Amino acid sequence: MADTMGHSATATRNTSVAIGFCVLAIAPQIFELIWSIGTIFGWGAGRGPLQIVAAHATALVAGAPAALVGAVGGDTKKASSDVLLALIYSYPLFAVAILTIFMTIRSAQDYVGGIVLLALALFALWASSDLQGMRGFSFGAGTAPRMFGALLVALGAGIALTGLLFDGPAMAHYSWRGPLFVMVSIVFFALAIRPLGVVVTAFVSFLIAAMGTHETRWIEAIIVGACLTLGCALLFPYVLGLPMPMFPRFLVQ
Repeated sequence: MADTMGHSATATRNTSVAIGFCVLAIAPQIFELIWSIGTIFGWGAGRGPLQIVAAHATALVAGAPAALVGAVGGDTKKASSDVLLALIYSYPLFAVAILTIFMTIRSAQDYVGGIVLLALALFALWASSDLQGMRGFSFGAGTAPRMFGALLVALGAGIALTGLLFDGPAMAHYSWRGPLFVMVSIVFFALAIRPLGVVVTAFVSFLIAAMGTHETRWIEAIIVGACLTLGCALLFPYVLGLPMPMFPRFLVQ
């Protein structure tokens, strides 16, 4: 009885994992939607939130199936970036999510970790899809990303397969505080670099990232942040030659 209960606890059909994979399948679209909110306040250029929702919904529901049918029929017309994202990234993960419902997961950590690596690889393949590939023996800009993406696909699939074939640990408790504040700091840097400049943006971004752990010593964090800010102020304009604003616009004007 105890062995049966232990086995059933390890080898589970976890529908919550499948739901998580569905969210992962549309994570790039969600991120672009969140990013587009800045256009409402004039923080950047590009498509608005409603345009993004309409474009990705059309790509997922109609554009990608139409592209598949056209490819089978010999249509050589290049698909849009939204359609390619659905075909290369979202659809495979949706398929994995559906299969996960019917599979027995023996090691949740290995299985989920392998699928996450697979998702990263698929995203890399999509991101490099518009780059030039090999021509004869000449490497193009997209050759290396596609090679590493293909290797990562195989690696992720192998790790996920071990989670289905061999017993292992269940999902461990995971703290979202660290990744959350790191992502917030990255988004803040991207949105604030033009209006606030490198000095303010780099320093504040570092302090936001430092909030990701309760073990932060703020005096030391401020000192390290100031040193990193000085390094960025020297690196971007003088070493790399990038025309980035150093100080906030209202001070320069």
